Amino acid sequence: MNDFVAWCDYLGTFAFAISGIRLAASKGFDWFGAYVVGMVTAVGGGTLRDIMINVPPFWLLQPSYLIITGLALFFTIALRKQVVRANHSLFFFDSVGLGLFVVVGIAKTFEAGFPWWVGIVMGTITGSFGGLIRDILINEVPLIFRKDFYALACFFGGAIYVALMTWTGLSVPIIQFISAAAVLGLRILAVLFHFHIPTFEATEDTQEA
Repeated sequence: MNDFVAWCDYLGTFAFAISGIRLAASKGFDWFGAYVVGMVTAVGGGTLRDIMINVPPFWLLQPSYLIITGLALFFTIALRKQVVRANHSLFFFDSVGLGLFVVVGIAKTFEAGFPWWVGIVMGTITGSFGGLIRDILINEVPLIFRKDFYALACFFGGAIYVALMTWTGLSVPIIQFISAAAVLGLRILAVLFHFHIPTFEATEDTQEA
């Protein structure tokens, strides 16, 4: 991995860990429980990606991800009022982690020799599945299953990554930066302009079932 992807990996871990810890704190979890939720949020998607592309899960190879999650916990404890009580802090940290992890997922998939469509899928999994596991652990309906513009933002960010790699002569770090920024931008635009995925209307039959 190039230096930009490495920084994306670490910063994404920090951002996603904070999003998990912040949500656990708002539910009244103790510090250890919040750390576990933060850790799962940070490494869940990447672990599934590595298993699927048949490489050792990344966090088993070095302790930095455990340490970064610990730093995220202390950061949240020290700035509890600003992080936990701020209405938009979860959205911000979750969206930043989402964009950074899409880039990491695609880069690692390409490094393992897989084609572009696998890269987009693995980028989406890396970005969104940690949050899915987080929401299940704290007994929430996962964002990926709601009308929120979440996994689709990862998909479009990954498509932008592949398109720029294929049809432009931009350097790889610039492409990766644009891709990560696109995911964050799409999430913000979706909130500002109320974009969402259409949902199925519940019927009497499904409600009774």
